[in-house]
Amino acid sequence: MSANKSITERIFQAIGFELLAILICTPLLAWIMDKPMLDMGAVTIAMAALALAWNVVFNGMFDRMLKRFSIVHNAWVRVVHALLFEGGLVALGVPLIAWWLNVSLWQAFVLDIGVLLFFLPYTYVYHWAYDVVRERMLVTREVC
Repeated sequence: MSANKSITERIFQAIGFELLAILICTPLLAWIMDKPMLDMGAVTIAMAALALAWNVVFNGMFDRMLKRFSIVHNAWVRVVHALLFEGGLVALGVPLIAWWLNVSLWQAFVLDIGVLLFFLPYTYVYHWAYDVVRERMLVTREVC
């Protein structure tokens, strides 16, 4: 796996991650919370903007660490990646959720944990699939 991704590619990867998450989460959370789709969409997009910035910054740092320490990108590294990524997002997102929804930090934390239960496997699968598709595209380019 090549860790040499340009900033443009990192932004593309992060936008894809967030757009797919918005398409999945908005109707699901609107249904679960019995809220209008438009209201839930606004909250979801605000959190996605935060997550998008975190995605670009975190993945850049994570990939540099893998390269610097010559760490093989295997399943365990992907688990650590998902846990660290989502842990950082919880730390950044809980205060925003509490403020936006006018709830306590504890209530925002509990709500965020529910969403986190979706995003842990989603993060793992998305980045794995992205890397598989990317690697195949790079191999195809080299062959042509």
